[in-house]
Amino acid sequence: MKQYDLVVIGSGPAGYVAAIRAGQLGFKTAIIEKDKTLGGTCLNVGCIPSKALLNSSEKYHDAKHELAGHGISASGVKIDIKKMIARKDEVVGKLTGGVAFLMKKNKVDVINGFGSLEGEGVVAIDGKATLKAEHILLAAGSTPIELPFAKYDHKVVIDSTDALALDKVPAKMVVIGAGVIGLEMGSVWGRLGCDVTLVDIAERPVAVMDKDLGKESEKLFKKQGLKFKLGAKVVSVDVKGAKAKVKIDIGGKEEILDADKVLVAVGRRAFTESLTLDKAGVAYDERGVIETGHHGQTNVKGVYAIGDCVKGPMLAHKGEEEGVACVERIAGIAGHVNYDCIPWVVYTEPEIAGVGKTEEEAKEGGRAVNVGKFPFQANGRALAMGAADGFVKIIADKETDRVLGVHIIGKNASEMIAEAAVAMEFSASAEDIARSVHAHPTMSEATKEAALAVDGRALHS
Repeated sequence: MKQYDLVVIGSGPAGYVAAIRAGQLGFKTAIIEKDKTLGGTCLNVGCIPSKALLNSSEKYHDAKHELAGHGISASGVKIDIKKMIARKDEVVGKLTGGVAFLMKKNKVDVINGFGSLEGEGVVAIDGKATLKAEHILLAAGSTPIELPFAKYDHKVVIDSTDALALDKVPAKMVVIGAGVIGLEMGSVWGRLGCDVTLVDIAERPVAVMDKDLGKESEKLFKKQGLKFKLGAKVVSVDVKGAKAKVKIDIGGKEEILDADKVLVAVGRRAFTESLTLDKAGVAYDERGVIETGHHGQTNVKGVYAIGDCVKGPMLAHKGEEEGVACVERIAGIAGHVNYDCIPWVVYTEPEIAGVGKTEEEAKEGGRAVNVGKFPFQANGRALAMGAADGFVKIIADKETDRVLGVHIIGKNASEMIAEAAVAMEFSASAEDIARSVHAHPTMSEATKEAALAVDGRALHS
């Protein structure tokens, strides 16, 4: 039985980054992956392919609807879905190949198969005890949630993976769930000409984000042609042939929505059922989420868990940081993850991003706050780019001025949010941001102006 210092089960961002760090620290390391390629959901059927399609669909939309305003004539604009999908697959191939290279570079053994726990310090591959490990790191990831009344047939009722590989634009798509995945996939196919309706029981899109952003996003997405049925419950999905009828209850009244595709995007669940956690005595809750203490330690000595299969937001970068911190702690280094400073992004157009507390969360927690907002319509770079929708919002403690949260809806919000995350990591005040010189003209000047607005002294609005 082969002996390792560390065996990692799962090669998504959490697992493969942990394996890289372990290799850097000199651990004899193996990583086990059930799929043919490394990278997990994120690289293969999640973050990366969805961004590739979002970018392609945005270019098509701009060519068809936006270029004329810049004095550029483009006639006969067409889409080639197969080529668009092929480009997406090429991007994915480069990145998954890159991960394989990094495993070799860091002397990490890659083993293909289903990894599971066989007992104390023993890992099975495809049910056969094969490896002995001093430390075992579980990074099994997550999988789409299936609804009992909308079972996947992967033809009409589809999941997010299917939505990334459609061979033609559906005439009508109903998306169950107006969260991150629903908005991103709805945007892709909506831009390409599909009639998209998003249904959600919440009263606004991405209900966990700041209420102001939710209201603004709904307004802007409606302008783009997306339809919303909010405060609505899906009663049933009836598939007949290549069509479906989605019955919803909205305010006590039933409606029927016709669809060629029904995308179920109500979130993801921990993918832990194949790990045989009981054999090693690892504790988990009723949802299959592995229970962990400090820096990924489970209740079993030598067994750790990170990423989507533990509590917290299912974000690739959260999993990466947990992986590094966990391995460093095993090595006796002071690994660290600040869960109050993990940014999140919705890669629509405009993008939506946030870090820290929403205004509602801060007030519910008993914090007195000052709020500063600055609109992109008053930002020179945004106007020059034709990207004046949205705003930056900063929530600061009323007494100390410490930044508690930053929330952005607008072009390049995914890049702009990093400044806020760094500022919060260093316990910055709104005044710290306001007194930092920002290049002109840039979108990030709106962050400086929002920080000034916390104290009621924005310069350009």
